[in-house]
Amino acid sequence: MSSEHVGRRLAAILAADVAGSCRLIGIDEEGTLAQLKALRKTLFDPKISDYRGRIVKNTGDGALVEFGSVVDALRCAVEIQRGMAEQNADVQQDKRIELRIGIHVGDIVIEENDIFGEGVNIAVRLEEIAEPGGISISDDARRQIRCKVDITFEDMGSQSLKGIAEPIRVWRVRISAIASPAMVTNLSSETAQPLPLPDKPSIAVLPFQNMSGDPEQEYFADGMVEDIITGLSRSKSLFVIARHSTFTYKGKAVDIKQVGRELGVRYVLEGSVRKSGNRVRISGQLIDAATGVHLWADQFDSQLEDIFDLQDQVTIKVIGAIFPQLERAEIARAQRKPTQSLQAYDYYLRALASLYRLTREENIKALKLTKTAHRLDPKFALSYALGATCYTQRKGFGWGTDAAQEIAEARRLARQAIKLDEDDPMVLAGAGQALAFVVGDVKEGAALVSRAISLNPNLAIARNWRGWIHVFLGEVDAAIAQFQVALRLSPLNDPRINLAQTGLAYAHFFAGRNEDASTWAETAVQQQQDYLNALYILAACHAMAERIEEAREVCARAMQLKPSQSISRIKAKTPFRREQDIERLAQALRIAGMPE
Repeated sequence: MSSEHVGRRLAAILAADVAGSCRLIGIDEEGTLAQLKALRKTLFDPKISDYRGRIVKNTGDGALVEFGSVVDALRCAVEIQRGMAEQNADVQQDKRIELRIGIHVGDIVIEENDIFGEGVNIAVRLEEIAEPGGISISDDARRQIRCKVDITFEDMGSQSLKGIAEPIRVWRVRISAIASPAMVTNLSSETAQPLPLPDKPSIAVLPFQNMSGDPEQEYFADGMVEDIITGLSRSKSLFVIARHSTFTYKGKAVDIKQVGRELGVRYVLEGSVRKSGNRVRISGQLIDAATGVHLWADQFDSQLEDIFDLQDQVTIKVIGAIFPQLERAEIARAQRKPTQSLQAYDYYLRALASLYRLTREENIKALKLTKTAHRLDPKFALSYALGATCYTQRKGFGWGTDAAQEIAEARRLARQAIKLDEDDPMVLAGAGQALAFVVGDVKEGAALVSRAISLNPNLAIARNWRGWIHVFLGEVDAAIAQFQVALRLSPLNDPRINLAQTGLAYAHFFAGRNEDASTWAETAVQQQQDYLNALYILAACHAMAERIEEAREVCARAMQLKPSQSISRIKAKTPFRREQDIERLAQALRIAGMPE
């Protein structure tokens, strides 16, 4: 046994490592090592010194650093990642040097000039699960940081880390938006730092410009973009930003580099649609968002009856330009045609446009349009799924009038959609959420939405709905993880229903984390003032935080929108399956002033 004294102390540990260092060294060993040396000298070491850190060891492409304060460790890490992002702004993606950083605060063992122990091991494992350009911190570290820094954290839920006995709750640092969770969906181009790029080719498809001279044809151009996004999303080799984030740029003059920074993508596709009589012309340009260089451009002319072939051509050429090594099978999956009836498809696009307008009248209109679509083509699965989604939206906003009839119709539409096409992710997602939320068949809905995600992991709305189903089942950590993925796929505002923000509020509320729940609920209500689910959970959060007057004000707003609502009605119709969740919500709403 060694006679040397072994000391212990509490410390903040920062572990950093270069993502993909072996690949970079394999491409250019001397150049990469020279860059690493220069970055250490000009950025890494000076920042460590500025924030009073001590570099315990360097590992060539990484480092272990000890801080006396976890606040200093985090501020230092953020400054380093910002500096790295600036250095990489004009560097090709495959040549960028990007760091992963993990931070933990815990007990460490000191031996001579080295440190050991589980505290160090956890920091290293947190670094391993961080995104390139990102920072992961433990729950222990975040608890000591809260209210001391103006930085936003995203809950990644409980994570099983290699070599660590118990799962650890992990938080991702939001470097691009550093004020509050509300800023997740309200990025400022002047102050926001670039989102770290995913570890696979990433693309955003901007709204195509309607060049037809007819405002009524906007839905056609929007539908074309939606289909291209869906086609690209079916490839698991791509990271595709959801429609609702890209459509925040609709009608605006945009800087492609800014779009790339705000959405965290490498490539941007933009284009135009000109429809005249029975002919249509689509023009598209694929742009490298980092450099602004046009990588590919083409235009396609077609008769309107060949529109699906035209969509296929655009989708396949974009995939080919981004990632030539994609398997042919993946490209073939992007060629699926939703219907052989062009007229039915037209009605489907009109219904989709109405659904996005978020009013009771447009919801009724959307449902009527879907009925016309599947009357014209009884085998058009997507139109049935969209009809079921109309009932999901109707229940979420409290627009229902005959619950029994609406449940029966949502069930019929969902089951018919699945019967017609059980391999289309959009069909599975729409039908699954209707069955879970409207009908109450939560487990069946969960299975369908999970299958949608397995077929299309980039489908943000499916991630949102899977998060909600986890909430229904009381699986709050799993719910939070799904919502966080959805927010990354759709980092700007989803105008339909603030599913992710409201879902995060419910998940944190049921977990007893009232402060986090209140923040997310306030964000959701700010974005959609008349969304009942958001108002209910905001009132509940205020009530449990003993902010009684505010709780009653919010509850009164909700009761104005739905005067017939009561605690007994919520209990009778709730999709939540855990009794403790139902009782906690009922207790909070009772305090807020909702009648029994």
